[in-house]
Amino acid sequence: MNPATNLIVTGFMGTGKTAVGREVAARLGREFVDTDHLIEQRVGRSIPDIFEHDGEAAFRAMEAEVCRELTRPRNLVIATGGWTLGNPDNRAALEAGGKVICLRADSRTLIERLGSAQGRPMLRDPHWPWRLRALLAQRMPTYLSFPFQVNTSRLTIGQAADRVLGLWDILNHQTDADSVPLALPVALDDTGYSVLIGHGALDWIGVLAAALGRPTGAAIISDSTVAPLYARRVAAALEHAAAAPTGATGLATPLLATMPAGETHKTLSTVTDLYAQLLAGKLDRGALVLALGGGVVGDVTGFVAATYMRGLPLIQVPTTLLAMVDSSVGGKTGVDLPFGKNLVGAFKQPELVVVDPSVLATLPAAEMRAGLAEIVKAGVIGDPALFERLEQGRLDDVAWLIHRAVAVKIEVVQSDPFEQGRRAVLNLGHTFGHALETLSDFRLRHGEAVAIGMVIAARLAARLGRCQPETATRIEAALYRLGLPTKVPDYPAEAIWAAMASDKKKQGNRLRFVLPTAIGQVAICDDVPRSAVLEVLETAE
Repeated sequence: MNPATNLIVTGFMGTGKTAVGREVAARLGREFVDTDHLIEQRVGRSIPDIFEHDGEAAFRAMEAEVCRELTRPRNLVIATGGWTLGNPDNRAALEAGGKVICLRADSRTLIERLGSAQGRPMLRDPHWPWRLRALLAQRMPTYLSFPFQVNTSRLTIGQAADRVLGLWDILNHQTDADSVPLALPVALDDTGYSVLIGHGALDWIGVLAAALGRPTGAAIISDSTVAPLYARRVAAALEHAAAAPTGATGLATPLLATMPAGETHKTLSTVTDLYAQLLAGKLDRGALVLALGGGVVGDVTGFVAATYMRGLPLIQVPTTLLAMVDSSVGGKTGVDLPFGKNLVGAFKQPELVVVDPSVLATLPAAEMRAGLAEIVKAGVIGDPALFERLEQGRLDDVAWLIHRAVAVKIEVVQSDPFEQGRRAVLNLGHTFGHALETLSDFRLRHGEAVAIGMVIAARLAARLGRCQPETATRIEAALYRLGLPTKVPDYPAEAIWAAMASDKKKQGNRLRFVLPTAIGQVAICDDVPRSAVLEVLETAE
């Protein structure tokens, strides 16, 4: 990085941009620039006065002019106005000369800090706390799109400056475009989290975790397959962040809690054993939990984090392709019962999802293929360009595939976070797939079962006239080309139907099916005749 690169601090009003920025500048021995103060000095009037007499448009024009002037790297620490970087041109101008760290805080903290709407022209409303929450929700996707963030809700100015400097150290060690992470925002009203995708991100875990606040402890939950590969590396990253001058002591000596690998251990018994390990490690309600592993580990750890001492903050660190593009995002957690998959669970949104594509180098080929099924699913649901690339067998840029698949899931999750309606489209292939997994005693991998389930769903859609036969053929051909199974196992059609009867996604006594209507479009159907389903199952080869 250019040694003169500017450090830019942004965020919503009340997050501490000016105070933290001054502290950071003092520690680095740099000049501090506050864009709002700079505008006030130039026009000789306060920001509220400019808003009142000239209007917001005039103020935004002044902001844009200041950002253009600060484009060049000049070894500055710059604090922006609350919505300065909401303008893409302003963001591009400042990022041309520096790196951005976004400060965040929950709405309750912001209301307490501000105390009133005095001097805040964007909060002109008798019910200003309501206005603040609405404005924060509107702006949240932009704030979450910055890869590096510090949650200042429970931090002093000095502690927040510590976290900013810790992230700044990571930024200073990024030397090429491949190391620059991508942040996909998952905005849920006035809160949310980011899915951070970047090669080498596993080694940033400690600093990223510290930036979430002041954890009193940390636990890494992993399984018998992944723990020997990556648990020590993640623990070292946490310990390094705790030992650094800018660290969070609660990350020192993290507990490693393990579970057996495999879907057969996704049970309440495993959850109970993990509770015991956390209790033995003396983890309290202020501790942070990291889920390090595939979809099973993510689901089980998420459920543990949702229920242990009524809830602990969670970071999802998926290590399989399937978990990266599907189960780590969206907040659905759960375990299986003998009667079916995921029948006990909770919604638990993570604080952060950290995706490091480089860990896929140790993923067995069969597991990699299983993950591709969920990416095909994303393409069928809402991204024809993604599907076409997979259809052509183009797997050269896995990070791009992850990005596109996660983006599809995020769009759906944001519109229906608690699966009250549209989110059900993410179950394409799953109603059949879960039944096949159960009948196979989970010898069939989840991704393999979903692949077969998509083939059945596509054939059923064509049988009912919901899609063109060509659409079903393309879906099946794409899955086959990627090495995924497309043939229905030799189970009686009635047995598959009976297994689907315990599916938690049914409405009353009626099963809901997600059927493709075209590449990039699906429909939720609860009027599918049982006879049509059995006919497709019986004729499947």
